[in-house]
Amino acid sequence: MVKVITYGTYDMLHYGHQRLLERAKALGDYLIVGVTSDDYDKTRGKINNQQTLMERIAGVKATGLADAIIVEEYEGQKIDDIRRFGVDIFTVGSDWVGYFDYLNEYCKVVYLPRTEGVSSTEVRAEKRKLRIGLVGTAVFRTKFIHETKYVNGVEVVGVCESHPGNEPEVADLFHTYDYDELLKKVDAVYIISRPENHYADSKKALLAGKHVLCESPIAYTREETKELYALAAEKNLIIMDAIKTAYSTAYERLLLMAKGGKIGKVVSVDAVCTSLRDGISIEGTDLSKKWNSMCGWAPAAMLPVLQIFGTDYKDKVFYTKFQDKEENIDAFTKIDFVYPSGVATVKVAKGAKAEGELVIAGTKGYIYVPAPWWKTDYFEIRYENPDENKRFFYQLDGEGIRYEIVAFAKAVESGRNMSNVSKEISEAIAGVIEDFNERKNMIEIS
Repeated sequence: MVKVITYGTYDMLHYGHQRLLERAKALGDYLIVGVTSDDYDKTRGKINNQQTLMERIAGVKATGLADAIIVEEYEGQKIDDIRRFGVDIFTVGSDWVGYFDYLNEYCKVVYLPRTEGVSSTEVRAEKRKLRIGLVGTAVFRTKFIHETKYVNGVEVVGVCESHPGNEPEVADLFHTYDYDELLKKVDAVYIISRPENHYADSKKALLAGKHVLCESPIAYTREETKELYALAAEKNLIIMDAIKTAYSTAYERLLLMAKGGKIGKVVSVDAVCTSLRDGISIEGTDLSKKWNSMCGWAPAAMLPVLQIFGTDYKDKVFYTKFQDKEENIDAFTKIDFVYPSGVATVKVAKGAKAEGELVIAGTKGYIYVPAPWWKTDYFEIRYENPDENKRFFYQLDGEGIRYEIVAFAKAVESGRNMSNVSKEISEAIAGVIEDFNERKNMIEIS
């Protein structure tokens, strides 16, 4: 019996896939089809599959051509599979000619001609693009524009800004100072305006029938955040909290391991996020246009705390050093949370510097994420016996922003909120910001 093996993503399986599988099947007596996992696809730069792994496997199975279906999860698996299954022929499309010649050492390699004029990329491209407008002038909007280029079916078409920016990335976009005008030209908005304007800007977009991706915090109060989510649900729209860290594969995995008991019962979480790039501690700086430390860093820093321990904390205390109290600019803030089963500490600063690491302590060990943990591709699980320590590496492209855009686009298309930041987390973040603004349980340091 001649065994044949082939691999692919098989997203939105089409006639081209069918023909390739038919040709592969004709090469032997038994066809094994490897379907790439989502994580492995990410390492290969394929980030916005329209279908889940199970849906893609089901599509291959429905063709009736595969005698066996396996999941490809890591680089080098092809050699392992060829040996394990006793494969005689490895085959793949002709667009890979020469790339897999190294497999000739293990079996025969055959490159098959592809069906012209059809591909998953072309199928996705035929769908109407999600037109996004930018609202605000925050410097990280250029990263967002750059990352949309890696996501099929999404394009930035315009910007509404309070004052002109000088980024070349926005030069070719439609510009306006009239928000209503921008809303007429887009399907969705990415809001990066001043934090105190997020609520009004988000509400205006939702009332105009537009989807919203908003930098955190979505609003300055818990009630305003609840209102926005309720309004979105009423109008069948999507509103998502834009915290890129939530979409990092490494972060998602460490969260699952912490919750899954890999380090025993979690008893504390310590997260530090600092940066001096904004220069809020420099004398003479116009602080009125700056995001304070709480709005700039606290949403990301609080994310692991709220996702591990939950939003129902018993108490919290702020320790804050203000750079400009009148403008509500904190150079440094430390927040202590007390939960029934543990404690957490968050340190955020734009006027001080500390090691930006994340440490999750448990009864059996701890998870350590080195700086800058909020855009990590690596973490460790450490135990009392260092021989048991484990290291984990995951591909991270675009700091998680492109994965966030993919999730937003899929949510809009499906009509289901697919955010990695739940409504409850968004409300809790806004609630902490609200308490900070009202100086509740705050101890000021000089």
